[in-house]
Amino acid sequence: MKNLREYLLWAEENKIALGHFNISDSGGFRAIVEAAKELGVPAIIGVSEGERDFLGLNEAISLVKTARNSGFPIFINADHTYSLEKAKIAVDRGVDAVIIDSADQSFEENIKRAKNLVEYTRRKNPDILVEAELGFIGKSSNVLETLPDGVSVETQTDPTEAAEFVKQTNIDLLAPSVGNIHGMVKTGNPKLNIERIRLVKKATGIPLVLHGGSGISDDEFLRAIDAGISIIHINTELRIAYKAGIEEGLKSNEIAPYKFLAKGVEEMKKVVKNRLKLFNKL
Repeated sequence: MKNLREYLLWAEENKIALGHFNISDSGGFRAIVEAAKELGVPAIIGVSEGERDFLGLNEAISLVKTARNSGFPIFINADHTYSLEKAKIAVDRGVDAVIIDSADQSFEENIKRAKNLVEYTRRKNPDILVEAELGFIGKSSNVLETLPDGVSVETQTDPTEAAEFVKQTNIDLLAPSVGNIHGMVKTGNPKLNIERIRLVKKATGIPLVLHGGSGISDDEFLRAIDAGISIIHINTELRIAYKAGIEEGLKSNEIAPYKFLAKGVEEMKKVVKNRLKLFNKL
């Protein structure tokens, strides 16, 4: 079976994107795996610091590796890791990819942390991909009243800086700020800067990751993929669907958790399946 690096090359060659979906429990994992299996496409499971504290990093890795051992291409990413210590722990445990998120730090500090993690990861396991973020897009995965503080056109990633960042750090993946935000704004998310994506891709030459995918239109997704996006993160949409499904399940007289939670899993699966169809141009 191809590893994640090889699937990224496959995605670039076919002008599609790999879907990345966050989980915090086994119900979310089930929703993603079932949707991906039914479509016959690979998928990436994301667990942020908070999500893996709740679920357990070892437990998340075990779920993914068990599915992969059965012949299904699913991978695990240690999403949004803010400390080098926790990023290195994820590398030691054997994730497929890890993100060191220092987007709110200075350019120099961001480079320093990313370079440190890359060097550590290369020594431990060069098959593990290291991602860094350049350009702040907020930190929340909630439904927001307004844009996150500190997010504006001025904070979008500069292609020249991106090229220098990649050169100095040797990262495998770059998550730029290109009009995307974490979370969903009630009045509508800003539009993606497709030309900026294209310029950053040209300047860096490495796979680009679009964070904050919830709330972006289908047309924008397809244009972003064509411009150079190789991985797309979805989280807020999943949380909304999961909560709505559980609330629906709780309206019944059922008291067995696996039964009233099943509606939440079902609603998450619908979101995942629709997104995977779009990202894989099925």
